Amino acid sequence: MSWTDERIDTLRTMWEAGQTASQIAEALGGVSRNAVIGKAHRLGLQARPSPVKANEPAVVAEAVVAAAPPAPEPEPEPEPIRAAPVVDAEPAPEPVREPQPILRSVGPGGFVRQSPGEQQPPPSPAPPRRLVPAKPSPEIAGKTSLLDLNDRICKWPIGHPGEPDFHFCGDKVNPGFPYCVAHCGHAYQAQLPRRDRRPPPPLPFGGPRVR
Repeated sequence: MSWTDERIDTLRTMWEAGQTASQIAEALGGVSRNAVIGKAHRLGLQARPSPVKANEPAVVAEAVVAAAPPAPEPEPEPEPIRAAPVVDAEPAPEPVREPQPILRSVGPGGFVRQSPGEQQPPPSPAPPRRLVPAKPSPEIAGKTSLLDLNDRICKWPIGHPGEPDFHFCGDKVNPGFPYCVAHCGHAYQAQLPRRDRRPPPPLPFGGPRVR
């Protein structure tokens, strides 16, 4: 609310006529009683005598309140600072790696050696040895046994010794090798460059040191 010249004249006239601050505030509208008292003091209007007498009960007279300086209006409290909501950042997508070409090494006779990444884990240990029956069992009928081996057939073992169906490959050997072309690819693997080779695991206590 702004104090215009017209509203100041109305305040001055009613104040000098003996109207109370509450009546003046009601007549002006949009202004409080304390604002009227403060404006009257700033205009230098004459203070009124207190209507309270000594033998009357203590009642706060409006004139006494008008003579007192206006109470300072409370300052508005600052609004609390609200923290910005935490937004979970989406993880960055992993880069798509292009498949690396697999290098193949062809050995003599045309067999393909396994690459270092295709090396198969060692087979499980063989069960306890058992006596091989003198007569072949029906499980190896028509398969290459130990007695059938020679320099012209593949000697790649299939199964574990002592099992009823243990036998050998028996296919034609790759010239210069004891195995066929297919099993040469498993028996002879390509070596890594010297800088990429890993030393073999150390032997049990008492064995030679690995250099």
